[in-house]
Amino acid sequence: MAQSLDEQISTIERALGESMIEHALVVVRTWLNELGENNPFEEAFRTIQTQYNELFTRWLNIDEPHAAEELNVLTGDTYQLVDAVYAELRLKRGLSPDMRSFNADSPQSVMNYFANNIRLRPEDFEWLHEVTEDESQVSIALMALNALTRNLRECFNTDAFLAVIDGINASNELIRDQSLANAFVLLIHYDIRIDFFPTIQDAFANAIADMNDGGEHAFDVLCAFIRSLPAKDADASSNADEALNQLPELLREMLEKMGMKDEVRSMMAWIPKSEQEYISGLIQLLPQTWLFEVLVAGEPIRENILTKDYLRLGNREFMWSHIDIAEQYFVELLRKGSTKPMDYINYGHCLLLKGDRMMAFENYRQARQLCGNVKDFFNLFRPDRRQLVDCGVPVEFIYLIEDQLLKGNS
Repeated sequence: MAQSLDEQISTIERALGESMIEHALVVVRTWLNELGENNPFEEAFRTIQTQYNELFTRWLNIDEPHAAEELNVLTGDTYQLVDAVYAELRLKRGLSPDMRSFNADSPQSVMNYFANNIRLRPEDFEWLHEVTEDESQVSIALMALNALTRNLRECFNTDAFLAVIDGINASNELIRDQSLANAFVLLIHYDIRIDFFPTIQDAFANAIADMNDGGEHAFDVLCAFIRSLPAKDADASSNADEALNQLPELLREMLEKMGMKDEVRSMMAWIPKSEQEYISGLIQLLPQTWLFEVLVAGEPIRENILTKDYLRLGNREFMWSHIDIAEQYFVELLRKGSTKPMDYINYGHCLLLKGDRMMAFENYRQARQLCGNVKDFFNLFRPDRRQLVDCGVPVEFIYLIEDQLLKGNS
């Protein structure tokens, strides 16, 4: 059975993430066949295929000191070919509209154009830069930036990505912070390919450097971005008005006046409810990304701050490597009267890793009682076995703990 378009995109992303260019080109070839003989991409396709084969042959026969660098450049070129062919294929299949221009005086037209147009022009980015610097156009600029970010999630475009980054150093604080949040979304979303686009890396790094604060403000915005998510066990039934309350005040007031809450809600990078699952997935990926390395890695204070933010979300990504911070966090939760079994289990893990086996067992036993039955307790406890062993807890002791709890020794 032929792959769907989404499956083909996933195949390409996996292949190019490992610089397996020929594997990706197999899918691109099927796209070109669909576009027909007169498509404008054949020459670029043949060039990449020839260069890749030549590089592979040289790599087999001699020691090539610059081969890895050449491969990265060629992988970036392949990504760009993929993006161009994918955009053309979307137009051919009617998945994207063929748009020529927009009405700059109509917020709906601006939002629709930047959210859906995959043939953006240089003059579009020039206009966007102008409105981001015009205090009377802040609302329109925010709309366009958020719509463009939504568009980029579907169709990668280097110039559009650079336009989002350009907003990071805008004179208006709202635009700066929203551009940062949008750039975070895109950098995490495209982390698997970001190393092959040094132009984007350099632009982002330069934008952060221009703030002259060592990335402090960017890190604060990153934390605000993470904190805007609800915890995993939070009530997910909030309505559109509650989602809009998470937006900057100026933008929220503008949307209220224009009666455009529903239309804009799905465009916002500040976590409307329809986006929560997607953003939650990005936040879980953050510690493995280039963005994390740029803003957080090597800064213990920042890692400690993120540890608490992740724990609040119910994500324990940093807990195992920052056990002291995690212990303080769970102690505070339990002092405040938490009755969640997982909080007791997590605190027990902290104690166990610090060598206090007796108190660890007492907290596991409390969790066992709160669960009501041993099956529910083990469903929470057993997924952490491997992590505990990797952190130095003897597997035999873990079995002893489970044995005592299984017997109902509480």
